[in-house]
Amino acid sequence: MKKPILVLSLLLSSVLLTGCLNDPAEVLTGPRLSPVGSGLRTQAEPIPVTPRVRTPVSYRSTWDDGTDLYRDPRARRAGDVVTVIISMQDKAKLDNKTDRSRDSQIKFGLDWLMDVAGWSDKGSTSANLSTNTQIKGNGQIDRTEDIKLSIAAIVTDVLPNGNMMISGSQEFRVNTEMRVLNVGGIVRPRDISRTNTISYEKIAEARVSYGGRGNLSDVQQPGWGHRIYDAVAPF
Repeated sequence: MKKPILVLSLLLSSVLLTGCLNDPAEVLTGPRLSPVGSGLRTQAEPIPVTPRVRTPVSYRSTWDDGTDLYRDPRARRAGDVVTVIISMQDKAKLDNKTDRSRDSQIKFGLDWLMDVAGWSDKGSTSANLSTNTQIKGNGQIDRTEDIKLSIAAIVTDVLPNGNMMISGSQEFRVNTEMRVLNVGGIVRPRDISRTNTISYEKIAEARVSYGGRGNLSDVQQPGWGHRIYDAVAPF
């Protein structure tokens, strides 16, 4: 009677632990898309902006004083959209090898002869100490990255000096796998091109992440039990 209860308890614990790591609703249906606007993260206090007063349009007027006929299409205010171009071609190769050894040997000897009040003593002693240490290390890094992406970001805030904070995200779902692209940082208005685009290397405090979640990503990662063991194992 106790054995079935133990097995049931273990199964229930496994289900609860699995639910803590993943959304139970996504186990069979796959990852769900995030709500629109959830990727906007305001990292500074918003600056109050004086609303623009729109001049009433007179009857049979050709021009509207409240519109800007020659307005620059580049993003300048909170809520405007700018396109971020990510083009990264990076290749790095590093070889490092360390070989260090040291031998040390110490010899010590002492002879004595004493004669005190008719009592004499004679002897000798010696000590020998030797050490040997050796350290070897070998490391190699061979990395190649080729990323070309573009993402639309929204101006979330305008700083006092005119620089703008941007944040953008994209989600692509293919079957049961979700690919997520996030970008954020601070840009200068002068770095935005006439086509309302900006290259990622001109973004200060740039935060670019590209990953995913779903069945494929879960298979590529070790199980939660293995990760817990690696975290607490002393060796």
